[in-house]
Amino acid sequence: MPLRPLTPIEARVLATLMEKARTVPDSYPLSLNTLVAGCNQKTSREPLMNVTEAQAQEALDALKLLSLVFQSSGSRVARWEHNFQRGVGVPEQSAVLLGLLMLRGPQTAGELRINCERWYRFADISSVEAFLEELQDRPEEKGGPLVVKLPRAPGMREQRWAHLLSGPVEVGPEPAHAQPGEGQHGLEGRVEVLENEVARLRSAVQNLHEQLGLSQPGQAE
Repeated sequence: MPLRPLTPIEARVLATLMEKARTVPDSYPLSLNTLVAGCNQKTSREPLMNVTEAQAQEALDALKLLSLVFQSSGSRVARWEHNFQRGVGVPEQSAVLLGLLMLRGPQTAGELRINCERWYRFADISSVEAFLEELQDRPEEKGGPLVVKLPRAPGMREQRWAHLLSGPVEVGPEPAHAQPGEGQHGLEGRVEVLENEVARLRSAVQNLHEQLGLSQPGQAE
């Protein structure tokens, strides 16, 4: 049965539990207070959020109904754990990649490999790509694709991947924030401007040396 699309806060809460289970195991499972702090971190988060305790609790309750989180027993303070791998039905490597995409937004395979060092160590970029492609080709009887490969953005050599756990993402030819004239031609234009500026500065330095009777830069006195 396909998983319903997660809200942005549900995705952040779930991915934060997934991250902390691997990066700070001594503090895991998480209390609501610690979970909220993790959701609102200013680093390793895209976009930045300001999730309240009430919003986090609402997300936890909804995720519990989806069997993606559960509450630990035997503690005076309620503590929460994720159940992502079993709930979604993916191997550990795929869960790591999906968790990072939920936390940090679209990333290239190379970025994912670097960013997941504390979660899981992939042998090389090709192994990351293999799991991403497997997630992209996931059959409908298993719930359908969980990631999509985005078109190459202007000025970028590699394509980025995005998760589909919160529903379809925009896959137009350029990101919505791209400005007209950006891309290869825009880059060439900026390079030309910089080259002209360097030439102008070099000429000014040469004239100054001539006026002062100094040797040219790079020449012996």
